[in-house]
Amino acid sequence: MTRLDQLRGPANKAKRHNARTISALTGNPGCDRRAVLDAAGIDKVKLAEVIGFPGRFGQSRFALTRGNAFEARLKADDCALLRSVLGAGDAELGYQDLGADSDDTLGDRHDRTVKLLAEAKAALIDHPLLTLEVAGQTVYLEPDLVAYAHHGRLQVVEIKSFAIVDGQAESAKVSAAATQAAVYVLALRDLLGRLGMDPLLVDHEVVLVCPENFAMRPMAVKLDVRKQLSTLRRQLSRLASVGELIDALPPGLTFDLARPAEELTASLGEVTPRYAPECLSTCELSMFCRDEATGTTGSLGRPVREALGGIESVHEVLALASGSQEPSPDQAESAALLRTALRLREEALGPGASLGPPASLGPGASLGTAASVGTAAS
Repeated sequence: MTRLDQLRGPANKAKRHNARTISALTGNPGCDRRAVLDAAGIDKVKLAEVIGFPGRFGQSRFALTRGNAFEARLKADDCALLRSVLGAGDAELGYQDLGADSDDTLGDRHDRTVKLLAEAKAALIDHPLLTLEVAGQTVYLEPDLVAYAHHGRLQVVEIKSFAIVDGQAESAKVSAAATQAAVYVLALRDLLGRLGMDPLLVDHEVVLVCPENFAMRPMAVKLDVRKQLSTLRRQLSRLASVGELIDALPPGLTFDLARPAEELTASLGEVTPRYAPECLSTCELSMFCRDEATGTTGSLGRPVREALGGIESVHEVLALASGSQEPSPDQAESAALLRTALRLREEALGPGASLGPPASLGPGASLGTAASVGTAAS
């Protein structure tokens, strides 16, 4: 049994990485806890339920059903409708569905994807399987579709069920879709490089296909993901090797879901987290980590934590601001900033105003600057 199997528990099936988990992981590369749990393929939804911190995470059943129906409609009759949305006639786009053989292993389907791309025989490739190195691990990824655009260039096609209404869509959903598509672009460029082909044949513009105006009529828009690609490369390079993180864990540590909740909670405490309020929308364990981070500057958001220069406790922040605690040499700059913030607050609210108890700073609060600490604590 490998160390990853021991961490997961022998009776628990491993959950594979996907574009969503990679996007979330690279969005918070300093979180060793998420890196270890994802590497071991641990079901974080079930883990959160066992330890008593279930969260509302993922799509509703209605949204999943709508999304599946929309994608099935687009891909019916060898993607006939999708071809018209992409602006190409039937004769121009050959179609190959790599997911048609359910007996394929991941390795087999990846080999078939490589062969199709190398030979450039199919211009619409459904259910392709790509790979990407993430923190020392090979991760399999399945984009919705890969299409040959003009002049032999490749484009990633991302199909989503959220609506584009009057040419506008929810910015957070579009941003998440762009980041996920950028993961596929990065993996596809990596594959072309290994084949000795030009990685830049993969277009930095991806095609997002969504329902138009709440109907099932599809609409295609192009998204430039160069910014997301740059961020992904930088964050992936910063991720520590999972092997090094796992080697540093205590022997016998496990997250086997069959174990008692108290033991699982203790095991989580052995792996360093890096909670931020943004985790609530991207991580299944965020409710537990938020509770754990109560009273820390990290619970107020990354800008506050970074502005305070490593001061971890809100109690210590308030003590430094009021002058009741002398700062250490490495805290001097932050302490001066906090005292200035307190002085400005008193000038605005009057000398009778006092700093409230740290408990008034909720764990979900998010402040833009260190100067906001004094105001939020009233």
